[in-house]
Amino acid sequence: MVNKECLAPLHISGNMTELQNVQLQEHLGEAVHTAYRTVVEQLDRQSAQLVLDLDQQFRDEVANIVAAIILRHTVSDKYRDEEAGSTRVYPPTYRVWPVEGQVSELRKVFPGLGNCMEKLGHKTPPEGAEDWFAIPRWQALAPTYNEAVEKVLEILATRRRFSNRIAERLGPAYLRQSERSKLAEKILAEQQTENDILVFAAQAGMRHRGRSARRARVSLVSNEFGLGVFAIGCMLLTHPERLSNGDTLMIDCGGDEYSVRGDSTFDRVPLLDYDLSGTEFSVFYDDRARNLWGMPTAFLFKMP
Repeated sequence: MVNKECLAPLHISGNMTELQNVQLQEHLGEAVHTAYRTVVEQLDRQSAQLVLDLDQQFRDEVANIVAAIILRHTVSDKYRDEEAGSTRVYPPTYRVWPVEGQVSELRKVFPGLGNCMEKLGHKTPPEGAEDWFAIPRWQALAPTYNEAVEKVLEILATRRRFSNRIAERLGPAYLRQSERSKLAEKILAEQQTENDILVFAAQAGMRHRGRSARRARVSLVSNEFGLGVFAIGCMLLTHPERLSNGDTLMIDCGGDEYSVRGDSTFDRVPLLDYDLSGTEFSVFYDDRARNLWGMPTAFLFKMP
């Protein structure tokens, strides 16, 4: 019997701007001074000394409360009205293959791929994830993210009926990764250094079904990030059944952002759906909620 070890979440952090850092410190400083001015009017010598006698206990308690308040407000109510009820599910033939099998399939498609930490797939995924997926680092396949996306889509088109409605508009002016997804991928690559194939703990869309792309993005928990076209394309190479009938939950590639005119207005999201003519790759507004779609996401974890 395989011994399953649960992995703790690893919070995504590290890309705050200097301005955000300064503003946050200013906000906290102002809040502390306001709290002090409010409470000092209610203290006398005895009650003030009782607080001071707590020393480190008092400071720890205040720090924990402030941290909890800040983290509570990182879960946003923005775009709450952009949620449509959905009963869409995965196809009955869909199942997640063991990581070793996924890696074997990826190496058939991309023979030059190197190492992978397959044993991670024997552990219990972090909360929110459905299972483990093996996905190449895009850098192992192409010089740029956009070229790697085109390569994966071209291979998908050889394996299924496939229509790419934006085939000539996949350059960096049109398609880009979200900042959160780029940062999360960087963290994963640093954790699994010198591996061409990364092991992701992910869910394939059910968690955010019916939400607009931007509602799903602001609903992400602290260790969660959206998957983009490249990652989802690779998932479909190893799990073609995930998108194999017209009644399934379609796929919103919310880890990527799209600009229809290539003018830096990234207000669309890439989509993969399925109908009688096969699989279609297109884009849709990131503020529109539809019961047909769900955004796959992955979860960072602390390495064992």
